[in-house]
Amino acid sequence: MDDRTVRAALQRHWDASDASDFKVEHEIYREDAVLDYPQSGERIRGRHNIQESRSVQPNNKRFAVRRMIGSGDLWVTEFVLTYDGIPSYAVSIMEFRDGLVANETQYFADRFDPAPSRAHLVERAGE
Repeated sequence: MDDRTVRAALQRHWDASDASDFKVEHEIYREDAVLDYPQSGERIRGRHNIQESRSVQPNNKRFAVRRMIGSGDLWVTEFVLTYDGIPSYAVSIMEFRDGLVANETQYFADRFDPAPSRAHLVERAGE
């Protein structure tokens, strides 16, 4: 797959994620895909299990992509995942094989206030 095709597949994936369209959201994964959440120590094997884990999650969630970068078989997406109105900043690293995601790792971070010691050096961004 060329980069333009992968970018379009990723956009379709994230749009479907935001719309809670679990069928379309998971078309991007291989049947034997693996999803890792390092912060919770979870590994989910198989497209079916990945889709089920997301479909049983009870929170109201929204996805807002900030940027997608990558080429070839390695792509990174920065996004804000909002659960029940509370934003969490996230990074998804997707490794493709034969045009589908074989491995994905997602990292999450909560918002925090800037440290007073550097307040005079920063400007507020991404509100």
